[in-house]
Amino acid sequence: MTRPSEVTRDRIMKAAERLFAERGYDGTSIRAIVAKARVNQAAINYHFDGKEGLYREVLRAAFRGMTEDQVSHAQDMKTMSREDALGEFIRRQLRPLMARDESSRHMRIFNWETVRPTPVFRSLVAEEAAPFMGVAADLVRRFMPDADRRTLTVASIWLIGQCGVFLRNRDRLSEPPIGLNLDDAMVEWLAKAISRWVVAGLGGFGPRGV
Repeated sequence: MTRPSEVTRDRIMKAAERLFAERGYDGTSIRAIVAKARVNQAAINYHFDGKEGLYREVLRAAFRGMTEDQVSHAQDMKTMSREDALGEFIRRQLRPLMARDESSRHMRIFNWETVRPTPVFRSLVAEEAAPFMGVAADLVRRFMPDADRRTLTVASIWLIGQCGVFLRNRDRLSEPPIGLNLDDAMVEWLAKAISRWVVAGLGGFGPRGV
């Protein structure tokens, strides 16, 4: 049975997620969160120790929502060929393109961080990014087994960025003048195309990845 305090916490999280996605961290006031969640400020202080703590938990949930699928399937990908594993990695990254609810809000929150980065986000990435970056680095290493650590790190960031540009700009890409129809078929086509380009890119490195 769900306790009343857990219901309150969940209501605050959902309200805050929507507001942070719409307005960003700076544009969202505690008063607005209180009104939308139908709680008092004391409840926010009790559960999250204020606005910054609440934002940290919203960011943590958003980050895990966008990466946990990759991390949970990391072992499965190790049994695939490197090309198939790469395709699966990219396909899973692109899935939020078809989302219209929670994943969409997560992407909008990250878009705000691109425009107006917060110290909360920077510190949280240091905590939360390691597992996801590890999956990317393991995959890159299969294409560049002799690359040094710096090259693997940069190549992993580059790999993630090939999908990130589409995720960050989904709304604009679906509107004129570009007008991409981001349905299942388009996302599958995009995953295959990016996979081919990434294989070509990683294959262009020398024996030490430089």
